[in-house]
Amino acid sequence: MENAKKFNVAQKLIQSHLVAGEMTPGDPIELRIDQTLTQDATGTLAMLSLEAIGLDRVKTEVSVQYVDHNLLQIDNLNPDDHLFLESICRRLGVWYSRPGNGISHMVHMQRFGRPGASLLGSDSHTPAAGALGMLAIGAGGLDVALAMSGETFETAMPETFGVKLVGKLPDWVSAKDVILEMLRRHGVSGGIGKIIEYYGPGLADLTAMDRHVIANMGAELGATTTVFPSDEEVKRFLESEGRGEDWAELTADDGCAYGHHDEIDLSTLVPLIAKPSSPGNVVPVSEVEGEDIYQVYIGSSANPGWRDFAVVSDIVRGKVVPPTVSFDINPSSRQTLETLIADGRLGAMVAAGARIHQAGCNGCIGMGQAPATGQNSLRTVPRNFPGRSGTREDSVFLCSPETAAASVLTGKITDPRSLDMPCPQLRYPEKTVVTKTMIDAPPNPHESRSVVVVKGPNIKSLPVFDPLPDTLELPVILKMGDDISTDEIMPPGAKVLPFRSNIQKIDDFSFERIDTSYVEHARALRSTTGHSVIAGDNYGQGSSREHAAVAPRNLGLRLVLAKGFARIHRQNLVNYGVLPLVFAEPKDYERLETGDVLIARDLHQTLANGGDVILDIQGKDSISTRHGLTEKQLAVIVAGGFINWRRKSLAAGT
Repeated sequence: MENAKKFNVAQKLIQSHLVAGEMTPGDPIELRIDQTLTQDATGTLAMLSLEAIGLDRVKTEVSVQYVDHNLLQIDNLNPDDHLFLESICRRLGVWYSRPGNGISHMVHMQRFGRPGASLLGSDSHTPAAGALGMLAIGAGGLDVALAMSGETFETAMPETFGVKLVGKLPDWVSAKDVILEMLRRHGVSGGIGKIIEYYGPGLADLTAMDRHVIANMGAELGATTTVFPSDEEVKRFLESEGRGEDWAELTADDGCAYGHHDEIDLSTLVPLIAKPSSPGNVVPVSEVEGEDIYQVYIGSSANPGWRDFAVVSDIVRGKVVPPTVSFDINPSSRQTLETLIADGRLGAMVAAGARIHQAGCNGCIGMGQAPATGQNSLRTVPRNFPGRSGTREDSVFLCSPETAAASVLTGKITDPRSLDMPCPQLRYPEKTVVTKTMIDAPPNPHESRSVVVVKGPNIKSLPVFDPLPDTLELPVILKMGDDISTDEIMPPGAKVLPFRSNIQKIDDFSFERIDTSYVEHARALRSTTGHSVIAGDNYGQGSSREHAAVAPRNLGLRLVLAKGFARIHRQNLVNYGVLPLVFAEPKDYERLETGDVLIARDLHQTLANGGDVILDIQGKDSISTRHGLTEKQLAVIVAGGFINWRRKSLAAGT
């Protein structure tokens, strides 16, 4: 433990939920989960998993299913899935947030988040709730399903990374620039294995929603989660939502220690922007100022608050955007939308030329609002991985609402400090609109048992996977570099995500943005040997989308050998019985090529002994690999995945 007597906020949260293990960084721990969050792109698999397990009713304090990703109804697929989710929520005792009610992270913060609680969500941006002083962690849908059934969540004890904030943000600089500064300094892997905790006098001028912006994009650093203290600002936020009774103070002990440390003087920050195609590719806006743009896109889980829209409205009020620019407004929640209507700010944006879309994730994950080919899009979203916008060869920049608004007026990337106007000085409304009509409480247990679950033709049972063989002989059919995202393994967007409840169909899209021949090669090997893939460092970064694990597994993927894995994707591979191995010597990565055959013998005993896994390579010297898996993870892989393991444990009465 980093400090045996004085705890920081992250340590207090973990200690209060620790069920098993020691708070030693890197050691396995098990945590009690109070709340869960699922969204429709990943929640369908979680619900199908609970159905497969035979769960009667969820065991958590509160579980909420949000429909925020797949809102387009261009055919029957999405609405059929919405009916399935609505009915199974009533059956299992889960709150249901209807289509159009808003993005899960924003709505959860408004309606359910509370300081001191733990939250496990099947969305990688779940850590946004850390803005309230919660222990909020993103995971795959199967892990969330397990938590909903009352089980603990197993993970490695993270290190704590303390970031002291001093000073005050200058005009035209906002919370998005703070997290972009963190990404500029530390890159997309700088938070791996860490909880980032913000503290210091600079917090005084950061609202709860400012903190949400920063905590949300901690996921882009690869962090396990981000936490803020629960202070008077959190109290003010909860009171404005009519939930003041949920507030509890939670602050770090004086003199507590952090395993890593950084400090940001907010007064020195300038408007920043992440260039295509990585959130870590950050430079000052002034370095790219003047580049033509086609689109400005406002709103997402990364900039979801009233202020993020209000500042844009005040900047564009009384003006009209150029005809060459698409000005897209993506409301984050129905409640925020109603507040903007009530205070006249939505009308000001409409008068300036804005296109208003429904409250949800939408263009952030390629569900509409795709930019034109070869044109720049400025977005207040959290990610700009290649093709994520829905346009294959996209050019997406990430920026603050101030930079986006300045640019939409000029038709070029513009540093907002160059505008001939004073910076808007916003004050939060003393009383906001509070909307509860679009979120449905579950019926009582007696009524739930009579609910009939509705399954349309696109709802397919999960594939049944075989246990891990003791000997594997696997051709390598794909070799990739560093920082491969789940968006590249399994694309988002209107073409793909409607099949999220149909693994047998969605596997058609596996790795299509990396190698269009992958599916054909995988299917040719599926019934015989299966196959393997090789990757560099931080493999599987980004979304918690477990389809990036289960779809390749359905095509015969048995082993991934990489320099390093992103936390959530590694666990998703385990959950579906895919063995994740790491090069013992990173230089061995250079020795392997597509077409090599990896051979592992006596695998069960080798894994059980916990030592290196030696892979023989046909025609080459063998290489040494490591797994670092816990006893439970190994049992899941050997069983062929989480569902097989859980059924076996239930049959044994454990």
